[in-house]
Amino acid sequence: MKKKQEEQKGGAPEWMATYGDLVTLLMCFFVLLFAFSSIDAQKFQAVMQSFQGSAGVLESGKSLVDADLVFDAMPESETTDSNTEAESLESVKEQIEEYLESQDLIEEIEVSLETRGLVIRFKDNALFDSGKADLKEDSKKTLSFLADILKTEEFQNRSIKVEGHTDNVPIRTSRFPSNWELSTTRASNVVKFFINDSRISPSRLGASGYSEYHPIADNRTIEGRSRNRRVDIVILRSFFPSQEPIN
Repeated sequence: MKKKQEEQKGGAPEWMATYGDLVTLLMCFFVLLFAFSSIDAQKFQAVMQSFQGSAGVLESGKSLVDADLVFDAMPESETTDSNTEAESLESVKEQIEEYLESQDLIEEIEVSLETRGLVIRFKDNALFDSGKADLKEDSKKTLSFLADILKTEEFQNRSIKVEGHTDNVPIRTSRFPSNWELSTTRASNVVKFFINDSRISPSRLGASGYSEYHPIADNRTIEGRSRNRRVDIVILRSFFPSQEPIN
């Protein structure tokens, strides 16, 4: 009888084995969910936090974390929408680049995907003559091509921002007392073309002039000043409705 009692000393209660199996199965379940989904790092971290809380392994006996619920952190529908939007912008980027190549405009216009959206950059004198703000006749064909894309069902509700930029060489004319007026007028004239000639809704459009204060190159060189003289047309992503240009 003593021997039997000694054998029962030490070790964990029998129910702990079942509990351990349950925790292991839960872990496998969440790993499989992660493997079959396309969630990002933020959502995965939220999933792991929720798992840790429900398993009761947090310090001080806490069984729930203070963070938001998993599905509040990053709903699957939002992730899917974001992926669809990125694919759509990438497709348009390729379409525009094909057009530019066919029209031999690769050196004058460049297209890039940025955090805030798709940027179509008209370099130096691609749209305007030096010191002027009247659209060149041959540039209107390219703007009309872009307008046709912007009016498609896929982009009909997307906001568009037109941004004028100059170098740091002062301009003092009766029409443009400074680079502020020049950059703003250029952006406004592109917007007017989209409205009057291409029939794009004014509510989707915005014009901004930044003068010399958002350079992308060194204004101390001829090449740098040439790069800084530009007009950017930005097809904004849905979650960056008012994002300003980044230096």
